[in-house]
Amino acid sequence: MNNIAKEISRRHFIQGLGLISAGIALMPHAVFGDIRQPIKHAIPSTGEHIPVIGMGTSRTFDAGDDPATLAQLGQVLQVFFDNGGAVIDSSPMYGSSETVVGNLLKTIPNKDTLFAATKVWTNGRQSGIEQMQESMQRMGVAVMDLMQIHNLRDWKIHLPTLRQWKQEGKIRYIGITTSHGRYHSELMQIMRTEELDFVQFTYNIGDREVEASLLPLAADRGIATLINRPYQRGALFRSVKGQALPEWAREFECQSWGQFFLKFVASHPAVTCVIPATSKVNHMADNMAANYGRLPSASMRKRMLEYFERL
Repeated sequence: MNNIAKEISRRHFIQGLGLISAGIALMPHAVFGDIRQPIKHAIPSTGEHIPVIGMGTSRTFDAGDDPATLAQLGQVLQVFFDNGGAVIDSSPMYGSSETVVGNLLKTIPNKDTLFAATKVWTNGRQSGIEQMQESMQRMGVAVMDLMQIHNLRDWKIHLPTLRQWKQEGKIRYIGITTSHGRYHSELMQIMRTEELDFVQFTYNIGDREVEASLLPLAADRGIATLINRPYQRGALFRSVKGQALPEWAREFECQSWGQFFLKFVASHPAVTCVIPATSKVNHMADNMAANYGRLPSASMRKRMLEYFERL
């Protein structure tokens, strides 16, 4: 895997950029240049701003060393950064994703905005230390922007280590994650009693349970939120198949169902960043278009929800 970046030749990369240029109209930063700036939200614990649309790597970047797949993922990353992207979230749980991301980042010239996030997913203090060190090496970062405890695994053991590493400057922010509705009660208790910079959990227009629990608690406690599964692993697209996007979606500069779903999530006052995962160039371009323009107001969010529930 150490030779992945070398295997992706400049020829493959340039060919990939040629393919991207064919769909340049999907790319707001490419179209508007420096005129438009990505929408950003503040991390409550510091005031640092990050773009509201980031990217996840679960399943999509577990690519091994297949040259064709890696070349395509390199294009995906390039579109991400070309359109104001920053937050990339990974985990040791995601197979080769950390390694693939780290090697592909070597091919991206404009990655200065990178906000690298990953997780510790093991039991035991020493095992956690070794895994986090390996993750940083795999992703090619000297300092990890965000280290999270994956699905609360052995959190009482790992949290003191994360705090120590933050104090030592090895990581900038600490957090805890969960997904698809698991461990919400325990996560809420942790949020009430522990000092955290970030929490990560599932939220989308079809799964709004956290609107009554985790989101308001995060706002009250001043904790940033990363939102996973904003498309319900594709289920939301299946639910609107064949249905027309409402004309009034143009009022918040929305041109696709993907942007509709992302902007609904990103517009919640307690949401900091949404991390959809994709391995397709056109899907990444569409995702990043949601990083620009306007976000729906509270009244528009209500209208979006009513429309979606009638479909």
